[in-house]
Amino acid sequence: MLIRVSTDRPVASSEITPRAAWLNRRDVLGAGAALGLGFAGVSATAAPTPRSPLSTDEKPNRLSDITGYNNFYEFGVGKSDPAANAGRLKTRPWTLRIDGLVDKPADYALEDFLKPLTLEERIYRMRCVEGWSMVIPWLGFPLADAISRAQPQSAAKYVAFETLYRPDEMSGQRGFPRIIPWPYREGLRLDEAMHPLTILATGLYGEPLPNQNGAPLRLVVPWKYGFKGIKSIVRLTLVAEQPPTSWSMIGPDEYGFFANVNPNVDHPRWSQATERRIGEGGLFAKRLKTQMFNGYDSVASLYSGLDLRANY
Repeated sequence: MLIRVSTDRPVASSEITPRAAWLNRRDVLGAGAALGLGFAGVSATAAPTPRSPLSTDEKPNRLSDITGYNNFYEFGVGKSDPAANAGRLKTRPWTLRIDGLVDKPADYALEDFLKPLTLEERIYRMRCVEGWSMVIPWLGFPLADAISRAQPQSAAKYVAFETLYRPDEMSGQRGFPRIIPWPYREGLRLDEAMHPLTILATGLYGEPLPNQNGAPLRLVVPWKYGFKGIKSIVRLTLVAEQPPTSWSMIGPDEYGFFANVNPNVDHPRWSQATERRIGEGGLFAKRLKTQMFNGYDSVASLYSGLDLRANY
């Protein structure tokens, strides 16, 4: 039986599957089951979900933390708004467009796009620019796999991302057009996009991605602040020049294109030197020292010679 997460309300603590029980059940269902049951109603017969060697050993947050405290302005500006409002979003059918400076542009039905991919669990530290952090067990695959399928041309230097625009289902797109120019846009340098840590997530805790967390497909770049993790993606476009991104267009002095986690570069309105882990005491939780690149030191070579204060 697939235990689904409600997308129209926060999850009560009494409804959370204990991690030990989830791990045992995951061994039975596996990645193929999470994909098949979540997207196509197929029986559970596949091998267990592989754990990525890139995963952290830190304890993941509770499911209620991850699904009940979100930034997803398409459904409202409050942290609980996405869980309350995202249930209206229809994620089937879903099409992903890959185009731009590629030899094989295409529109992929999500089910067909995912069939040949091997999903794996990636337990990543995630940090938001507001100073809170979580540890999340994502289910996903390298973004590089999707990009390579389209065969990038030599002129491609960046990847531009675009979120679904469907204001009849995404209430925030109706209520706050002056805050964000819809649809939501993000971007990465191509070398960042092709790094093995960068994934497209399709689920968390071994289950299909809840709507409030960016169903059915979202970007995860664990060494960057959370606003780079664009949700409900419908388009990837490879381009030669740095693409415009939503928060950088709104507040260029506050939200840079790179958005690397950096304790030495403060947001204009608050320090980035420390963070608090959601689910560990609320506003009174012990603050943790922020790590450069969120602790993912392997990405430092991507920015050799780049002034990370000017390129925040």
